[in-house]
Amino acid sequence: MQEQLISSLSSEDSSLPSTPTSDAPSKRLSWSKLMQKLHSSQSLDSDSDTHSSTDDASDAGSLTLQDLSESDLFFDPTEEALCKEVVQLIALNLTDAKDGVLHCSKLLIPEKLLEHIGHELVHLSVSEPCGLRGALIDLCVEQDGGCEAAGQIAVDPYLVPTFHLTLVLRLDSRGLWPKIQGLFTGRSPSSPVVRRALKLSTGFRVIKRKLYSSEELLIEEC
Repeated sequence: MQEQLISSLSSEDSSLPSTPTSDAPSKRLSWSKLMQKLHSSQSLDSDSDTHSSTDDASDAGSLTLQDLSESDLFFDPTEEALCKEVVQLIALNLTDAKDGVLHCSKLLIPEKLLEHIGHELVHLSVSEPCGLRGALIDLCVEQDGGCEAAGQIAVDPYLVPTFHLTLVLRLDSRGLWPKIQGLFTGRSPSSPVVRRALKLSTGFRVIKRKLYSSEELLIEEC
């Protein structure tokens, strides 16, 4: 670009009539101003490209951070394996409770319910100092207007619990289940009394209380 402007200026100078020597300082001043404008133009273009590349990089970084959820940022394979074990313990405790506090011949536990419980355990323990190992979990089932305690799980019995979770499970009373519930009714081997079958809903309530601070209870409907 500089070469083109210089060539153009040279051709214009050759076509102009000769001028007295007293005009030489005026020509030198015009040439100096022209070079300053060229330099300013190049600086603006360079700054524009720099800001553009910086903005693009910043946008890309912000998108990446927004796409990451809290569980992604603190993902721990060991914690995930522990969560699966805890979910299995929850299912076993609920099954054992059918002959006791639940008084039912059969208890159906939807797989989707266990998946939701697992996700909620990870979500509620990610900010805890000991993770899920510091959880003390109470299991309750709403039934006949009351709430029956179905078991308690200390995830790590050798660790002082840092937070307490209460899972309040509900019975399924909607959809097709009430119509086919009688098909699962049976008698207990140790009693002639006919007991109904129960099915848990996929929805539940979880209550979290931190044991090392005075924060308010956290209640979530899942």
